[in-house]
Amino acid sequence: MNPIRVTVWGENVHEHKSPKVAAVYPDGMHNTIAAGIRELLPTAEVGTATLQEPEHGLTAEKLAATDVLIWWGHMAHAEVADAVVDRVQQRVLEGMGLIVLHSGHFAKIFKRMLGTSCALTWREADEKERLWVCNPGHPIARGIDTYFELEREEMYGEPFGIPSPDEQVFISWFEGGEVFRSGCCWHRGNGKIFYFRPGHETYPTYHDKNVRRVIANAVEWARPQGQWTGVSHCPNVKTPVEPIKPKAR
Repeated sequence: MNPIRVTVWGENVHEHKSPKVAAVYPDGMHNTIAAGIRELLPTAEVGTATLQEPEHGLTAEKLAATDVLIWWGHMAHAEVADAVVDRVQQRVLEGMGLIVLHSGHFAKIFKRMLGTSCALTWREADEKERLWVCNPGHPIARGIDTYFELEREEMYGEPFGIPSPDEQVFISWFEGGEVFRSGCCWHRGNGKIFYFRPGHETYPTYHDKNVRRVIANAVEWARPQGQWTGVSHCPNVKTPVEPIKPKAR
């Protein structure tokens, strides 16, 4: 099987505006996420792209060479060009995997693919998050115990304005009492989508071994299966595969 081609897209704004975030992710969150994938999937071809690059680093050529796209955004959702969102959507429908992290729940591409508000409740109070595996047979949960904990994270709470997931892998409990559907899978066209909740920018979440394992597992799960041979329009096929016998009228 060919190596998985992964692109990690990062908004890359917090790291330049907040010294606190820069201290946790001096190379940027996108590079930290990419490093975790390279560590656990050493045969994968892993690259990065950011908002500040031409076409946000997601040219048609780049996306054509991407099997799985990972997306982290927060402050600048509105700055992502609609033409780029269109391009990413088409690639997902063709079969490219999409992994959306944390505050990417409000990204244009995530809301576009799910067709709902994707709204939620939140609180930033340095509280513990416990992520329970509710589907231990799922490939994204491979290597994860019954649960794992992050000592400090931002709280996301229900209701979460998403369509019912095709598969639910994780559910989170927070120290303040809330729960949240924190690991959700969907299929759109030929593509697979996974949303994974942890990853607030001021916490070292993407250095955590369990978080890295989940993302690496999700990359393997979301990679295209088979080859896309469909069309994006409705052609009039005038030449049949086999002769059509005239019918008596």
